[in-house]
Amino acid sequence: MTRPRLATGARLRYDEVREEHLLLVPEGVVRLNRTATEVLELCDGERSLDEIVGALSARYDRADLRDDVRSVVDALAGRGLVLDAAA
Repeated sequence: MTRPRLATGARLRYDEVREEHLLLVPEGVVRLNRTATEVLELCDGERSLDEIVGALSARYDRADLRDDVRSVVDALAGRGLVLDAAA
């Protein structure tokens, strides 16, 4: 995955009632934890995976987040919710 983006029809939303982030997809809803939310907010098809890792690393005192970011992207890509804009 080079430049991840949300699949067509998928949208990030914050549910005020439940106080949680959701990924709305045509088939339903995916509840997201904070990590997944922050990764997906940066998956715009313009940023590379390395740029996403760099942006999040800068937020968290230069922590090595490559494996965490890759894990989130790969898991959601496996479900068809994240695609590679470069493909």
